[in-house]
Amino acid sequence: MADATASGGNTSFSNSNSNKILVSEKKSWKNFFSYLGPGFLVSIAYIDPGNFETDLQSGAQYKYELLWIILVASCAALVIQSLAANLGVVTGKHLAEHCRAEYSKVPNFMLWVVAEIAVVALIGTAFALNMLFNIPVWIGVLLTGFSTLILLALQKYGIRKLEFLIAFLVLTIALCFLIELHYSKPDPKEVLYGLFVPQLKGNGATGLAISLLGAMVMPHNLFLHSALVLSRKIPRSVTGIKEACRYYLIESGLALTVAFLINVSVISVSGAVCNASDLSPEDQASCEDLDLNKASFLLRNVVGKWSSKLFAIALLASGQSSTITGTYAGQYVMQGFLDLTIRPWLRNFLTRCLAIIPSLIVALIGGSAGAGKLIIIASMILSFELPFALVPLLKFTCSKTKMGSHANSLLISSVTWVIGGLIMGINIYYLVSSFIKLILHGHMKLVAVVFLGILGFSGIAIYLAAIGYLVLRKNRESSTHCLPSSNSQTAETLPREDTVNMHT
Repeated sequence: MADATASGGNTSFSNSNSNKILVSEKKSWKNFFSYLGPGFLVSIAYIDPGNFETDLQSGAQYKYELLWIILVASCAALVIQSLAANLGVVTGKHLAEHCRAEYSKVPNFMLWVVAEIAVVALIGTAFALNMLFNIPVWIGVLLTGFSTLILLALQKYGIRKLEFLIAFLVLTIALCFLIELHYSKPDPKEVLYGLFVPQLKGNGATGLAISLLGAMVMPHNLFLHSALVLSRKIPRSVTGIKEACRYYLIESGLALTVAFLINVSVISVSGAVCNASDLSPEDQASCEDLDLNKASFLLRNVVGKWSSKLFAIALLASGQSSTITGTYAGQYVMQGFLDLTIRPWLRNFLTRCLAIIPSLIVALIGGSAGAGKLIIIASMILSFELPFALVPLLKFTCSKTKMGSHANSLLISSVTWVIGGLIMGINIYYLVSSFIKLILHGHMKLVAVVFLGILGFSGIAIYLAAIGYLVLRKNRESSTHCLPSSNSQTAETLPREDTVNMHT
């Protein structure tokens, strides 16, 4: 067996039967370093190009008034993500596997997730390449797809290398916006007031607040987090499992705090720049409908050319890291729902093609404006899919059949269902209100409005019925958790094809 020591002296790569990062059985705070990594991969979904665009619009239109939404959403996200991590740690299976076992007859909506989240990332990265090197967006889409395949080759050197890469990209984003903050000079008192005093002023504030909330919890992230924690081979004792859950919570909190600060910085920079007293009429027009592409020109005009380049570097890091984590989410969706195991290079190629084809078509036909709209559409599809990941997660982590003594307590269950219900309710409201707005203000003929209304509301009724089915359906009674028996302190788990490919 060949081992390579990792951070803290407690972690090693093993080529034995499990091929996982080993966590020391000795109880010590140093074990925390063994768990560092998955949270940073997960945090990328909270600072992807889609989030950047929503943040920019929030700051441009309402300055710092919606910062409190980011705080609330980040706290809710930490709770939900910790449930996903706990499910993987306790049961030894990720969320997609549990869903396939429980809902084998339910249509699988989640295959859309990977392609759609990758669309957002590809377009964002293509915009960044355009800002930095004046490369056309459609060429940027192709370059992003191919560069992601190259970066994913790091996985053959072990998960630690990939985790360090993603952590480096996250910190690069944070550094870029820290410098932007310094030069845009937002008022600290106004920022703190917006962060801790809830307010919704103006007709569009509620809709934008809903968009901010909806963009924070993504369905693919729940599948991804529950799978990434399986990269650690933890002691399968009661205390070992509790320690793993505790350290993953701390690690997720650390990573999501960095993501939270980045989101706050984006809104603050946008709010300071768009509310500057010396804005030209052209820049004021850009602020009224701010997107990723316009933000670059705005920063260059108001703050300086270097500011535009910093924003592009941050966007490049965000988009590139999002495509990597999106590909991993695709791995677990395919292997969990479909029980489909394919070679890593073929899996990566297929998921990149799923993203490149629609992105390339839109970029060629619609240009930058069309690509920007594609980001919004992809975000709406992700919002549509969220209940099909969140409801099963809430039910599984409350189930003593699956989680044993680690199941959520009555208090935790109540809190998480309230949080989950609010998140789903907000997303459903956003989708329904967007559809109604399309019908009322789409300038369509009466026949088209009636036909679209019947078709749309029938679809909404089926959608709500499907969610109701997931909520009310009882879990199967068969035990799936991998808890230690009362006669042994530890228990080995069999090697897993999905995680072996990541960690060897």
